[in-house]
Amino acid sequence: MDFITENKKKNKNRFLWLTLVPIYVFTLVFVLVPFIYMLVLSFLTRAEVWGTVNRFTMDNYIRILEPLYISTFLSSLKLALVVTLLITLFGYPFGYFMAKLPANIKNRVMMLLMIPFWTSGLIRLYGWIIVFRSNGTLDQVLMGLHITEKPLKLLYSYPAVVVGMIYVLVPFMILAVYSSVEKMDWTLVEAARDLGAGRIKAFITVTFRLTLPGLLSGVVLTFIPSMGLFFVSDILGGNKIVLVGNVIQEQLTKGRNLPFAASLSVILMILTSLIIGLYRKLANTKELEGLF
Repeated sequence: MDFITENKKKNKNRFLWLTLVPIYVFTLVFVLVPFIYMLVLSFLTRAEVWGTVNRFTMDNYIRILEPLYISTFLSSLKLALVVTLLITLFGYPFGYFMAKLPANIKNRVMMLLMIPFWTSGLIRLYGWIIVFRSNGTLDQVLMGLHITEKPLKLLYSYPAVVVGMIYVLVPFMILAVYSSVEKMDWTLVEAARDLGAGRIKAFITVTFRLTLPGLLSGVVLTFIPSMGLFFVSDILGGNKIVLVGNVIQEQLTKGRNLPFAASLSVILMILTSLIIGLYRKLANTKELEGLF
């Protein structure tokens, strides 16, 4: 028996070794090394034409404190808050009721949610240009219903960017809430009802609290990307809506200022880490519902 137990332990240790080593190697090569490179790059000096000079400086971070870049960060935060709020108002009820659907209908709805991921996000966003452009699909519908008399200028506007962000990110909220509702113990809701709680009170005191990790996970999965999805603001907002991601892209491509772009990326990653840390504290978990 001791031999069999020892054999099982050896096999288990071998399995863990074979599983964890590739994960650690992947994390080291594709996460830690690029982050260290970006961090070191953010403290270097920009060369006159292209590249960097190996001279330590804090100018890249001091430059971020200029009103222009502070304003960009605040605008990005404002847009992220608006998008996240609207996604929550739509995504939470959708994910909640989707989890309560019959199995066959639930699978179809899940398939409809996943199908857009089979197509490039850029192509899907270009489809919104057809909808929002002057005399486009939306204008024709509104004028056909006699709601408006002339074409609206929706393309390359703030509302167009918000709609594009919602379209791209709302599945993450729905899946996070759906995963959380699926794991719920519904007997607790029944117990609350038996003890005299109404539907609304039972929902607030039991259901909402049990699905709060999924909701917070959805908030993290939508708030963080919405600050850096520069291609959405480029396609639907033109040059009118500038996010932190747009500034990083411009510094890398047009400005050729790698150290400053790296410093902006480091600040963005710090904000991301703070948000994830806040989520872990509020949800009392280390995993994001719905995806991990």
